[in-house]
Amino acid sequence: MATETADGMSSHMRGLTVTTLTAVAGIAAAFGSNALTATSQVPAKDPQGILILAVAIAAQFPILRVIGIDTDDLSAKDVLYIGFMTFSLWFVSWGILLTTGA
Repeated sequence: MATETADGMSSHMRGLTVTTLTAVAGIAAAFGSNALTATSQVPAKDPQGILILAVAIAAQFPILRVIGIDTDDLSAKDVLYIGFMTFSLWFVSWGILLTTGA
């Protein structure tokens, strides 16, 4: 007996899709923050870097809807997971980029 419905994703595929999207968005936001704040005296203190992170988090919900995940069914835990995973990967990736001077 199949666990997925005829019109939706299985819970495993849904989780894999959300996790992959948050990882890619966090790393892309780090590169965006690095590029946007490259001319700043102290890039880590430039608020535009955090603005890129906020845009990356907000942009994921329409992308999820296009992929086929009903964002109306996301619980508060799911939304916090998306925000935290994106922030975590952004923080680590941008920290590496700032340290290496890339």
